[in-house]
Amino acid sequence: MLKLLSSSSARQIHNHLASPCLRVTTESSTNPLLKALGSITGLTRRTSRNPTYYQRALFCSGSSNDGSGEVVEVELKSGESGADSTDASNAIVPTNPRPEDYLTVLALPLPHRPLFPGFYMPIYVKDPKLLAALQESRKRQAPYAGAFLLKDEPGTDPSVVTGSESEKNIYDLKGKDLFNRLHEVGTLAQISSIQGDQVILIGHRRLRITEMVSEDPLTVKVDHLKEKPYNKDDDVIKATSFEVISTLRDVLKISSLWRDHVQTYTQHIGDFNFPRLADFGAAISGANKLQCQEVLEELDVYKRLKLTLELVKKEVEISKIQESIAKAIEEKISGEQRRYLLNEQLKAIKKELGLETDDKTALSAKFRERIEPKKEKIPANVLQVIEEELTKLQLLEASSSEFNVTRNYLDWLTALPWGNYSDENFDVLRAQKILDEDHYGLTDVKERILEFIAVGKLRGVSQGKIICLSGPPGVGKTSIGRSIARALNRKFFRFSVGGLSDVAEIKGHRRTYIGAMPGKMVQCLKNVGTANPLVLIDEIDKLGRGHAGDPASALLELLDPEQNANFLDHYLDVPIDLSKVLFVCTANVVDMIPNPLLDRMEVIAIAGYITDEKMHIARDYLEKSTLEACGIKPEQVELTDAALLALIENYCREAGVRNLQKHIEKIYRKIALRLVRQGELSEPDVSGESKKAEAESIQSSSGSNEASRNEENDETSVEAETVMTDQPSEQIQCPVDQPANSKEATETEKIEESEVTKAVEKVLVDTSNLADFVGKPVFHAERIYEQTPAGVVMGLAWTAMGGSTLYIETTQVEQGEGKGALQLTGQLGDVMKESAQIAHTVARAILVEKDPDNPFFANTKLHLHVPAGATPKDGPSAGCTMITSLLSLAMKKPVRKDLAMTGEVTLTGKILPIGGVKEKTIAARRSEVKTIIFPSANRRDFDELATNVKEGLDVHFVDDYSQVFNLAFGYDQNEEK
Repeated sequence: MLKLLSSSSARQIHNHLASPCLRVTTESSTNPLLKALGSITGLTRRTSRNPTYYQRALFCSGSSNDGSGEVVEVELKSGESGADSTDASNAIVPTNPRPEDYLTVLALPLPHRPLFPGFYMPIYVKDPKLLAALQESRKRQAPYAGAFLLKDEPGTDPSVVTGSESEKNIYDLKGKDLFNRLHEVGTLAQISSIQGDQVILIGHRRLRITEMVSEDPLTVKVDHLKEKPYNKDDDVIKATSFEVISTLRDVLKISSLWRDHVQTYTQHIGDFNFPRLADFGAAISGANKLQCQEVLEELDVYKRLKLTLELVKKEVEISKIQESIAKAIEEKISGEQRRYLLNEQLKAIKKELGLETDDKTALSAKFRERIEPKKEKIPANVLQVIEEELTKLQLLEASSSEFNVTRNYLDWLTALPWGNYSDENFDVLRAQKILDEDHYGLTDVKERILEFIAVGKLRGVSQGKIICLSGPPGVGKTSIGRSIARALNRKFFRFSVGGLSDVAEIKGHRRTYIGAMPGKMVQCLKNVGTANPLVLIDEIDKLGRGHAGDPASALLELLDPEQNANFLDHYLDVPIDLSKVLFVCTANVVDMIPNPLLDRMEVIAIAGYITDEKMHIARDYLEKSTLEACGIKPEQVELTDAALLALIENYCREAGVRNLQKHIEKIYRKIALRLVRQGELSEPDVSGESKKAEAESIQSSSGSNEASRNEENDETSVEAETVMTDQPSEQIQCPVDQPANSKEATETEKIEESEVTKAVEKVLVDTSNLADFVGKPVFHAERIYEQTPAGVVMGLAWTAMGGSTLYIETTQVEQGEGKGALQLTGQLGDVMKESAQIAHTVARAILVEKDPDNPFFANTKLHLHVPAGATPKDGPSAGCTMITSLLSLAMKKPVRKDLAMTGEVTLTGKILPIGGVKEKTIAARRSEVKTIIFPSANRRDFDELATNVKEGLDVHFVDDYSQVFNLAFGYDQNEEK
């Protein structure tokens, strides 16, 4: 980079100029490019009658903007004629020997930018041998060396700024390593001066390395390169060069730094031609070193001009960005300075008037005021940390970043409810009443909460526990937690961990991070203000696992009763007592919870609601809240029990009641729209009739008044009929016959009119018009066979949404000698496929035992299918049902129509226990099954069910498949029919 010094500053530093001076010639002839470039800067070239004169130009070479680069004095000569002027095309006075005679030169590595001919560059030579060789060359009157750009290390980005370590590595390169890292094309540079380890180079002409001569210092053989011949009068080259100059003019309007470069160059250039212009634009641009090296290596003048034009155009854009940034920063700084000064003046005024104390003093007083009431309850180690932080706060400057970190830390420490517990209510009867008010059924959950309250009452203090409520969506797991908090008189806090993948959400961030915050538990304690809240951790089975750690493992310390008395948050870094907190977790599927975490919880399963429970919930809870939410009065609508039952059976078979609530809301929204439409239609008619009646009563006599009233009655009755026809027939009451007396008729008409209005407003929802509100039924009867055919058996399945019945069907595909095989369909999982293979084997063994002469399985290809083929199914508990289906087809004997079964079967025919007893029992009741076959190991699970769930069911518990065979086929078919 080049900088022009002013004449005054030049005089001051004249004594420090490097020597020898370089003699530069300028032609007296007019050069069009030189004129154009001179017009950019507004400079006028000096002329003299004396044909020969010298100019002195002072240059500062360096990359910094503070003018700290090396100062060089150059002596410019003008008016030379003859051979001297023609040989001065490179603006350098030839020496003896000439520069082109140097075919072997010392190689100087340039780490940052290439050196262009006609420009100065200071470099630092750290190698003492190389520095000594340069000084020796200068003494021998051969002050020339080759300057070559250093290649980047393999795998590094040239646009990324390198650090000091890489600079040291560059200086350490020697010999072949340095030779391999140099670009082939460089510049023959004259050594202008050497001061210490700084060497000033002046570029002369382009070189290309051919081979290495010696390694230390690195000496190479070079070829001197010349530009390819070009036509000076070529219009394209001229246009490109003038576009470069035009672009330079645009840059100079914005950037004063470029203006200095142009002024400097126009003072010392000689024959200003197209190649010089290309080199000039590239040399003073801010392009990276590889782009500059590309310009240096290009010998085609037109291509070099095009490359330079691209770089200069980019400089225009950069200069515009620089100008906008400078303007924005200047505006921001001026505004902030004004605000800062005003704030400081305001603080000083308030302090003088005694209206405000110092910020740090006020903060410390606020924090001490917070901890004063609970100083005795705060643990000693925490109190010590608070005192240390308060002392640190007084020593820190308010403007430092550490001050804000300490202030936030103290804010959290002092805001926590140390030792502050809410008074618990251990009244069991009150808790029972609250739980019954909020939820219908759920006997197991309510009993467990009452046990917890009873233990707390006997001990006088309640210890925090971890309860996990598992069940399908919509059964009320989250709302149960709120009810428990109300029953215990505890504060309630809920946070969901579904999809949580960052451990810092639970354990907090380190204080050193920007924007650090404590974990959810510390935030909970600050929000609720007590140390014994009820914390509901929702969706704990949907914890994520990301790059920031495993949150499930972080929850172990939080939920372990043995460890959470000293829970350590990363942000606070002091132990917190969470042993009094009651944790309630919710999950849809317990299998998704990691075993170490599940081991710390007490799981209470909520299977779902049967039809009777859903009816009560809909009547007592959902309907009331929906009426209020929709703004409908109870007397305006009637939802019959039959319609509600149909809604539950045909639309909302899920284990929960969330979908049922949505459908009830859908019905009431449609009713609200109907009522509003009726009101808008009837209001204009009523007002019109009343005005008409008033006008006629004023103008008419009593006799004519009665006549008009009769006419009015006729019109009203017609309008009433019109409104009534818009409604279903069952929603409207027909008017009675009109009395003969006209006065009585008028009064009766008014009464009837109001009754008709009430009748129109009341909407009846029954099974006949239920589809008008909620559409066609989603579910159909789960019993798709009135009389179960041979090969079809009903099984019982568990799903995440509750229980359901599942038919297993077997049919014969083809029959022939030795064609026995089994084909499976129905989206079966691996476990269920294996169960089918086991069932096939066990069924063959049982058929051989029961009917040895029957070769059915050996000679028949069978197809076993489980309907609802789009639904993936898996699990071992369908083995018992599959065997029964295969045997039913083999013996051509159907099973009884009201039978359903479930159980896993071994190869020896033993029945193993299954899961989801309550869900499967509910599914059996929904399908009007009378007889269920369960494994004997599940007898206790069935006995623990509520009476209303297992009411009316004949349940058989079996240990071996032979018992299942007798129950399924040991009946009189005539009686069954």
